[in-house]
Amino acid sequence: MRRLLSVLGVVSILLGATAPAVAGVTVGASRLTRSVVDVCGPATPGTARCHAKLVVYGNGLQSGLQPFASSPTGYGPADLWSAYQLSSSPTPPLTPPAGGKGMTVAIVDAYDDPKAASDLAVYRKQFGLPACATGCFTKVNQSGTPGNYPKGNRSWAEEISLDLDMVSAICPNCHILLVEATSASFANLGAAENEAVKLGANAISNSYGGSEFNTETNYDQYYTHLGIAITVSSGDGGYGVEYPAASPYVTAVGGTSLTHVSSPTRAWTETAWSGAGSGCSAYEPKPTPPGQTTTWQTNQIDPSCGMRTVADVSAVADPYTGVSVYDTYGGVGGWLVFGGTSVASPIIASVYALAGPISSTTYGSQVPYSAYLSNPSVLNDIQSGSNGSCSGSYLCTAVPGYDGPTGLGTPNGTGGF
Repeated sequence: MRRLLSVLGVVSILLGATAPAVAGVTVGASRLTRSVVDVCGPATPGTARCHAKLVVYGNGLQSGLQPFASSPTGYGPADLWSAYQLSSSPTPPLTPPAGGKGMTVAIVDAYDDPKAASDLAVYRKQFGLPACATGCFTKVNQSGTPGNYPKGNRSWAEEISLDLDMVSAICPNCHILLVEATSASFANLGAAENEAVKLGANAISNSYGGSEFNTETNYDQYYTHLGIAITVSSGDGGYGVEYPAASPYVTAVGGTSLTHVSSPTRAWTETAWSGAGSGCSAYEPKPTPPGQTTTWQTNQIDPSCGMRTVADVSAVADPYTGVSVYDTYGGVGGWLVFGGTSVASPIIASVYALAGPISSTTYGSQVPYSAYLSNPSVLNDIQSGSNGSCSGSYLCTAVPGYDGPTGLGTPNGTGGF
């Protein structure tokens, strides 16, 4: 095991923080190839699975080796500030975003991560973010009280670490609230969602989901809250709609592949990630503003789906252009590289928080549509890439303007939120 960790440490150095997907890397006589595994297993009826995807290594003899590296190898906070124009400094060296003071971003996940606070502290220190002093991070159970947490679960603990690290990366001045549901049932996750609302969250990220089902509208009550940005990952199985991303009043967050390039306009390029969920809901109607009868997913934007369309916006999700996360559940771990729309959802929730409070008479998912129709440049329009085949091409292929896999696009500063 010690030898394995040593080898993987070398791999982490060779790959580099901004090295995009490579087929493999040679270490000594063996060639370690990268692949991706789902952190959580399939969802059973009435439950959700987390959407985190983990980059692992194999050498032909052993596979699925988790690269608990001694230093980060994926994208870090400064990469994300640069990609999404979030730094408080317009020119290098980039400085952390200045916004978010007084704002609370909640993370809703299932089961307990007993190392959540200590792992979060390591992440923030590694990247020079402000230490999470008293009042910066709060962990509660689904009833809203600290202590008496659910049982631990390695898969969901890794999801929790991913979510907390992404909030810290995007909004280091935000208060972070972690609400741990007793299980991954939609009933318990919904109770945790309502508790996050009760405890004053301005934005709530949900990096989980499952296939649509004919009684899903019964759970929409948990995800329908004025004045709060509720983000949900769109799923990682490619073209197809998941719940609760389909819930009408959430911001469904799709995914992109994010690559550093040399360009005088933007130092990054994005394409639709092949794993991002998208499509036309089988059961959910389109959202409408309070007291009105017309939807903000208008025919001008979304002509081929008469029901709720996923996604609304997007952010990086491709594991091969993934982000660094620190996790030591069970006393074993280190730096990992993650992808999945589990990455994109907390990023977008945190951008909402950077932008400031939402009106108490407005649903969070309205905001990007209103901003986009006024000024499309507030979002980066993703115009290439696909997540499958479909009858309405924009529902599964990135095109100019709105499309299913990437929605209206990715953040270009906070103006779209």
